Amino acid sequence: MIRCNLSKILGEKRIKVAELARETGVNKNTIHRLYNETATRIDIEVIEKLCCFLEVGIGELFEIISE
Repeated sequence: MIRCNLSKILGEKRIKVAELARETGVNKNTIHRLYNETATRIDIEVIEKLCCFLEVGIGELFEIISE
């Protein structure tokens, strides 16, 4: 299973979903799905935009956990 750490990262950096959407141009619904870990797929461009804006690596944003 892949876990998305977006909610943790946004909390640490005190960034709101609306601000992230506005600054990156990523759809707010896409960010909400990642934040709530309900997304089933994500575009590579979205991952790149989020990582660049948040200044994190892909391994920090996503991690594989064993079930």
